[in-house]
Amino acid sequence: MPHKRELSSPSKAALSSNKKLKTDEETQTLEHPDAAVAPQPSEKPEEDCCRFVGDPVPDDEARRRWPHRYAGKGKEKEIAESKCSKLNANSEEIVQARCHYTMAEVDGRVVFNLEDEAHVKADEGKEYFICRIIEMFEGADNGLYFTAQWYYRATDTVIQNSLKSVQLIDAIDEKRVFFSEVKDDNPLNCLIERIRIVKMPSNVDSLAREGEISDCDYYCDTKYLVPYSSFVNLALDNVMSGSESGSTLSSDSDVAAVGGGTKIDSEEVSKYENKKVEMTLLDLYCGCGAMSTGLCLGANMGGVNLVTKWAIDQNSNACESLRYNHPETEVRNENAEDFLALLKEWKKLCDLFPLIDNESSKQDDDDCPNEESDDDDGSDDSEEYEVEKILAICYGEPKGSKKPGLHFKIHWKGYGSDEDSWEPRDGLGACKDAMKEFVHKGYRSKILPLPGDVDVICGGPPCQGISGFNRFRNKNDPLQDPKNKQLTVFMDFVKYLKPRFVLMENVVDMLKFAGGFLGRYALGRLVGMNYQARLGIMAAGAYGLPQFRMRVFLWGAHSSEKLPQYPLPTHNVILRGGGPTEFEGNVVAYEEGRRAKLEKELFLKDAISDLPPVKNDEERDEMPYQSEAMTEFQQFIRMGKDELLSCSAARCEPLNRSLYDHRPLRLSVDDYQRVCQIPKRKGANFRHLEGVRVCADNKVEWDPDVKRVYLASGKPLVPDYAMTYVKGYSSKPFGRLWWDETVPTVVTRAEPHNQVILHPEQDRVLTVRENARLQGFPDYYKLFGAIKERYIQVGNAVAVPVSRSLGYALAMAAQGLSGEEPVFTLPEIFSRMSAALPVVEDSI
Repeated sequence: MPHKRELSSPSKAALSSNKKLKTDEETQTLEHPDAAVAPQPSEKPEEDCCRFVGDPVPDDEARRRWPHRYAGKGKEKEIAESKCSKLNANSEEIVQARCHYTMAEVDGRVVFNLEDEAHVKADEGKEYFICRIIEMFEGADNGLYFTAQWYYRATDTVIQNSLKSVQLIDAIDEKRVFFSEVKDDNPLNCLIERIRIVKMPSNVDSLAREGEISDCDYYCDTKYLVPYSSFVNLALDNVMSGSESGSTLSSDSDVAAVGGGTKIDSEEVSKYENKKVEMTLLDLYCGCGAMSTGLCLGANMGGVNLVTKWAIDQNSNACESLRYNHPETEVRNENAEDFLALLKEWKKLCDLFPLIDNESSKQDDDDCPNEESDDDDGSDDSEEYEVEKILAICYGEPKGSKKPGLHFKIHWKGYGSDEDSWEPRDGLGACKDAMKEFVHKGYRSKILPLPGDVDVICGGPPCQGISGFNRFRNKNDPLQDPKNKQLTVFMDFVKYLKPRFVLMENVVDMLKFAGGFLGRYALGRLVGMNYQARLGIMAAGAYGLPQFRMRVFLWGAHSSEKLPQYPLPTHNVILRGGGPTEFEGNVVAYEEGRRAKLEKELFLKDAISDLPPVKNDEERDEMPYQSEAMTEFQQFIRMGKDELLSCSAARCEPLNRSLYDHRPLRLSVDDYQRVCQIPKRKGANFRHLEGVRVCADNKVEWDPDVKRVYLASGKPLVPDYAMTYVKGYSSKPFGRLWWDETVPTVVTRAEPHNQVILHPEQDRVLTVRENARLQGFPDYYKLFGAIKERYIQVGNAVAVPVSRSLGYALAMAAQGLSGEEPVFTLPEIFSRMSAALPVVEDSI
């Protein structure tokens, strides 16, 4: 996947008309879903209602400031072409100027100055457009023009219709607008009125913000960039005039002078001003930990010690896998809503009990509710059931009764650990000392995160409500479907914990279903919380894996941080299908025409050819390697955890190590007999079995000249469901993979009935370990649970090389080393699959 199609700028056809004064319907059509449509006036402006005021800008100054308006020769022409390519990248023709002005009068009453913000005509019944005037000039055709640099309302951005969601109704103020880099030329008579827009940093506290914006028309604290649907900090310092540079914003001193000065939230600044090389991560919906594993490996390569401190998932087997491979992580097997409720209750407990011993401790303890002492009443009950120690905490009774509220695991004095029990907080009023000890110890060890404790939140909230298998999908308001609720919960975690960085992953369908509503909503929630954000689609194969799988990744960054970039591909993979049409520009790839040195794509043989042969009935969870690694990928994937974390470039051949999970789902007797008859050659599948005939239109039918073959069980060799799958046009049932192929995607189910999952040369499906190799799991990663459960863990995982490259991008941002572009080139070691310490590369 070396290149991407060049994006169309909204300014080309969607914004105001230019020199030709087009009025046809075609010029009104959006070329990008995020474009705001500016007016297309039908008449040439009349001199008596619109005119320039004052003397024109001196010719030499005008040519210096706006060289693209004055056709020159030699170096002057070269400068002009360079400048105009940036200003009007998609314009068919640059309007040439006779002269420039700094002041104009419209409708004989409204005077506009260069650099003013203004309302601009829109279609009847629509809200006015918003712009900054960065040029005023008389064209060579005698027309009177201004050049607009546009502001976007939230509804004009990628967020669009998601604003109707209840969760976003109040999140983004109607007075908040987003500055853009989109510029184009418009007839002077499109201007309506001057307006006042206050620029401010996004981390201004709420009271100061209200004071600043109380008497303005709009305020702006964020820039919106169409590429990768990006919302980034508004640069307010050291910015030149927009007519001479790529930005038109005021300086910090200018902002401070408006409304008596801008107040920055001191608590927010102090919280983030000390950047740290060590960072903590909370992995939500963690599965077996592939996303956080890759992030930590990649961040470590970038010089940041990122540690998965907390992880949460409902799948107990996945939690066991993560806990084994990451003993440093506090892994909790519970649902996300309960965990969020627990964090809020934990903060109350930490606030309730003094966390630093001082003279007021006793008084604070006396103020604790439910702490009436029963110690002096001689009660037999209190003596018989005395709390010796509190062991753990959760929200909701863990036995499955779903009873809300805090529960504690209690070790009773005089009883063994077998008698430990979970008790509601209401029944523990007489154990304030044990409670205090537990809270103090938990606070010091950070068993649970408090707001400000988490540097990074990552996770892939499940959204089963968008699945094509869900016949009752809610296309009108997907968030009303309980199966999509976890997306809201994920954003609620961000709102409560206020991490420095956010990385959300999801299936590409979230940008296809209901016009991409859920993806737009996720962006909107981050922007509404004053986070920077950008959205990209990444293909696993482009980062050194033999599978095509594409996933959506949403970055978020606190306003005091650099917004992480997307790492460009390291391997040359041609995508199948690509991303949704409206978001095709979000696919992370090199721009069309840009030559890039990419590694050759990987195939199945590169990933699994070194693994020992196993049979359909293999039951060993561990076995030795039987050969040395045959490819660079295999050498890398065999490296141990310490070698990867220490960034050692040494190649190891761990023949003395155990190979985990190299066993397949055991096929039924009937399916095994069918698989044994599938030819061992490329493209083989059920169509090659006796009795099947392929028609000219590629549809299968029963061969009338062949008697139907039956197995020993009496069932047919070729089952009916294979013949009717996708109305007989599919070749997937009982399909055999081949060595020189790239797998479409790793699946969660290993049954061969409707997918290509058979080993090229062995009569079985791919093993758990072979699937794990295709996902980039290091061989040291051991999985737990039944075989079907392990397939699910691997199939649901984020491809480790993808998250590893994102981890490197995170490390660069955390250290302030990220570039301003949305994408960057990874160090060469990523394409070589080396763990050697890299040299930081510049962004492209």
